[in-house]
Amino acid sequence: MPDTPAAPAARPTPTAPAPLGAEDAKLVVLARGARGRVGAVEGAAVRDQDGRTYAAASVALPSLTLTALQLAVASAVAAGASRLEAAVVVTEASTLDGAGHAAVRDLAVDAPIHVAAPDGTVLGTVIQ
Repeated sequence: MPDTPAAPAARPTPTAPAPLGAEDAKLVVLARGARGRVGAVEGAAVRDQDGRTYAAASVALPSLTLTALQLAVASAVAAGASRLEAAVVVTEASTLDGAGHAAVRDLAVDAPIHVAAPDGTVLGTVIQ
């Protein structure tokens, strides 16, 4: 029986924005930098259980497509992270991509995922 493609993941909608602490604000700066360096659609950054940060931009190749958040999570895991404390995605979209959301939730069911506009304004936070 042939494999059927998986249904696209839901796009969680962020709740109203709240002021960010210094460490989460740093993630916004890192995500904006990753996005801007390569002119990517999205930039993301995550912080692991040891306070280490990982930033990434979205990748779109003929053979590989990753959201910025997926790549940031993959970078953290490749460096030995087992849990995430927080994540940020900088995007022009008003919702969080389902694949990035799922990647963060693989390592942390309760880590806040902040969604920010390209200018760094936090649009909201996904907490579920």
